Parts: sequence; structure tokens; C-alpha cells
Amino acid sequence: MRTSLVILVALAVVGAAGCGSTSKHSAKSKPSSSGKAPKAHEPVMYGHVIAMTRTGKQYELRFDPALWLTGVSAQRAAKEDTGSSDVPNDYYVIEEGHRLITFLVPASASVTVLTNHGEGPLGETPITVDEFAAIVQGKNPKHRQLMEPKAGFWIHVSGDTVRSLDQQYQP
Repeated sequence: MRTSLVILVALAVVGAAGCGSTSKHSAKSKPSSSGKAPKAHEPVMYGHVIAMTRTGKQYELRFDPALWLTGVSAQRAAKEDTGSSDVPNDYYVIEEGHRLITFLVPASASVTVLTNHGEGPLGETPITVDEFAAIVQGKNPKHRQLMEPKAGFWIHVSGDTVRSLDQQYQP
């Protein structure tokens, strides 16, 4: 029971953190790169993509969730972890456990990465799921100059299926 409560609280914090001003995309009202706003029942999670494996017409994503915190939440978590409440760029990421969660990713999912020659103020570049899977596997079929190769992603999830992946800018 306690583990379930901790997971629910963590998901709520991740969803709330997604609404902060430093995130590129948020669950509140900003649409994903596909132009579709997530539905209220679709969680938005922050974390790192560890692997993508093709299984038929879709992929299996191995995702390491983390907590992206801003403001008072970031300051107090940093203070507890480091002894200092200083949080450069007003964000602090908590990565505990490193338990991988598996999600399905259909070819129709939207993916946005940050590149040196992308669109918008952060270099947003929409790519296909197939290209993203290749990048995760260490290949770069279109020779993209990724700005933040190790940066995390916000994923919009419906059940066990990822609807979009949007890379987070990290100064």
C-alpha cells in the first residue's frame, strides 16, 4: 500500500513539475510537438530513454523516470540532498531507483529532439520514431547535430502507449 502511494505521489509531482516555466512542454495546456494537447487522463512523465527495441510494427521503450522539480520544490530537495538550496537555472532533477518501465511506442507517435539547426528558440526538430530509435541505439542516420544528446524527455502516455516524446532543454 505504501509503495503504491509513493508511486502515485511521484507521478503527481512529475505532472506538476511539467507545468513549470523551465520545461519546453508541459501537461497543463501546451500541445506536444504533434499539435495535440494531452488528454487530462494521459500522464506526462520526465525521465531518460534507455533503449528502444522494434517489436513488429511498434517499439518497446525502456524508460528511467525521474522527478523534474522547480522553485521551492527544487530548492528544498537540493537542500536535503546536498546541504545547499542553490538550484542553478531553477530546476533540480531527482533520479532515484533507476527502475526501468516499459512502454509501447507506435510509429505514429510524435518525437521532438533539440538540434543545432532546428526550428524555434530551442532548436526543436520533429523526427520519426524510426529515426529516434536509431539515435537511441547510437546511430545517427540523418547526421543530426543534437544539442543535448544526454538530456531527458517528457513522454505523454495513454495506458501503456507513448503518444509523444519531447526532449527537455537543459542549460
